[in-house]
Amino acid sequence: MRLRDEVLAERGLDLRQGAAPLLLIACGALAREILALRAANGWTHMDLQCLPAKLHLTPDRLPDAVAAAVAEARGRYERIFVVYADCGTGGLLQARCAQLGVEMVPGPHCYSFFDGNDAFAARAEDEVTSFYLTDFLVRQFDAFVWRPMGLDRHPELRDMLFGNYERLVYLAQTREPALEAQARDAARRLGLEYRYRFTGYGDLATELAQRA
Repeated sequence: MRLRDEVLAERGLDLRQGAAPLLLIACGALAREILALRAANGWTHMDLQCLPAKLHLTPDRLPDAVAAAVAEARGRYERIFVVYADCGTGGLLQARCAQLGVEMVPGPHCYSFFDGNDAFAARAEDEVTSFYLTDFLVRQFDAFVWRPMGLDRHPELRDMLFGNYERLVYLAQTREPALEAQARDAARRLGLEYRYRFTGYGDLATELAQRA
């Protein structure tokens, strides 16, 4: 059974207990991982506010959404850390965070920082034809991939949308056989070779630990 806090955070709701030294403004797709790290390390001084994971479908809206959350939190938190990578904003989110004077997670996207930004960059040439899934995207494959791309209504679009991909790489944060089975099925549905790589929390753990 999923924890209530995980469900609320993924939907973009607040999990704030009141003023605390550090506020994490994060993507709802990272809710489960952040909550697990916070619990495992006893980081009770970290509060979490998640924006809706569906913002990834419209990345041009991300900088304004993050800026609004930062503005609302000013004066109530000693520190604010933005738990987003660039996430398709073409550097606009990084520029906005710099203007606001807040730090954010380095890297182009969560695939990279879960894998470790250096390791991901080193594999980039070999995996240029790879399509990536994380634990969150495996769970939400239909909601974030299959239906938004119209594959539920027009399966003939699969070859047009994924014809240049060769494999699906599941970057796993946890070792869950049920999720691996779902990832294998996603690869089958997309007509791609399947690969599995356990990453754990990667650079996300490192970045949060540095601010603990």
